Amino acid sequence: MKQLQRENLSEFKAHFRGDLVLPGDAGYDDVRAIWNATVNRKPALIARCTRPEDVVQAVKFGRQHNLLVSIRGGGHNIAGNAVCDDGIMIDLSPMKSVRVDAKARRATVEPGCTLADFDAAAQAHGLATPLGINSTTGVAGLTLGGGFGWLSRKYGMTVDNLLSADVVTADGTRVRASETENADLFWGLRGGGGNFGIVTDFEFQLHPVGPNVLSGLIVYPFAQAKSVLTQFAKFTQTMPDELNVWMVTRKAPPLPFLSADVHGKEIVALALCYAGDPKAGEKLIEPLRKFGTPLGEHVGVQPYTAWQQGFDPLLTPGARNYWKSHNFSQLSDGAIDTIVKYAGNLPGPQCEIFIGTIGGKTTAARPDAMAYSSRDAKYVMNVHGRWDSAAEDAKGTAWAREFFAKSQPFASAGAYINFLTQEEADRIAFAYGGTYKRLVEVKKKWDPTNLFRMNQNIKPA
Repeated sequence: MKQLQRENLSEFKAHFRGDLVLPGDAGYDDVRAIWNATVNRKPALIARCTRPEDVVQAVKFGRQHNLLVSIRGGGHNIAGNAVCDDGIMIDLSPMKSVRVDAKARRATVEPGCTLADFDAAAQAHGLATPLGINSTTGVAGLTLGGGFGWLSRKYGMTVDNLLSADVVTADGTRVRASETENADLFWGLRGGGGNFGIVTDFEFQLHPVGPNVLSGLIVYPFAQAKSVLTQFAKFTQTMPDELNVWMVTRKAPPLPFLSADVHGKEIVALALCYAGDPKAGEKLIEPLRKFGTPLGEHVGVQPYTAWQQGFDPLLTPGARNYWKSHNFSQLSDGAIDTIVKYAGNLPGPQCEIFIGTIGGKTTAARPDAMAYSSRDAKYVMNVHGRWDSAAEDAKGTAWAREFFAKSQPFASAGAYINFLTQEEADRIAFAYGGTYKRLVEVKKKWDPTNLFRMNQNIKPA
């Protein structure tokens, strides 16, 4: 591990208000730990920032000493790019302020916030913006990669709701990016990941949501999977934008509304959320109950914040995770058959295949309007491999890779950058499609030396 000179650190500390954590310090292992336990890297220095000026000083220190730089927001990204070996980890997690202007329906969010932090602050005013589905996810990484969730069909991708960003650039300068200020940088931030700078404030458009929403699960036996998925594919093509329905196939966790003899057996679950009047939603979701013979359901009116946390127990930190992902413009019979085949051969009880339904407002923007370009995607499929022991790595990754390959002929162009693993650098240009060439130009301007390369990297040359 690279050793940093004491005098260099003393100078850094003189200008840095946050905490500096070194190997051997109390808490070092806790601070460097991230969500995906397959990643076990050891930075030479962790700079825990409390304000934008701390970020400036950390960037300048990293440049001056030629250190590899990684940036941690929520530490939730599957590729584990939040933490580096032998470099400086710029830890933004202490920066957790959310400021809501309810009258203007805007929120200013610091980069250490999780979805739970943002949701709670906005829902205090009956407002929200489209985010993900796991409340421990970081707002920063989710947003910079595109961002989608239950509200996206009605209100678009997370980046469609980003109004401006305060950014620390690779030379340590603080700038503002919006449609009217540094518009090229703003274009790149909306889907381009952490390639162009470190965002210290995100400004979002908010929308009236909840505070209670109709939401929940309808669970079918796996024997009915082909029929249920076929009807799901048809139903989701015509449902109104206020309604979102996702599909998950996995072994049943011990959900209290399922009988004990179902626990641990393969199931197909429909997860739904209606962002409108619950009474109107009840009529709309009634067909979902007739896709087959349900094993059980848990659907009702609950706080939006509670539904946002509903999947947290299945996504706790500390497990080993491996993902593969495709976009789909439609779910063909071939895609459905492939899903059913591999969902019937899950390598472990925590593994799953889910299909996140988008479409609706997410298709409204032009493909070149911002870095995120997959505007033809109606579904994002994630092959979610998850297990507890390194001894299970080979079996789980082989299953995920084989399913990914077999389902590829039915996929559409592009890919969701936030679901790419650290081994998928060869898919980055494909993921961005027609915007990739412009992203390279933006990178050349804002980070010509590729200081910010611990990401799904867009090289400046």
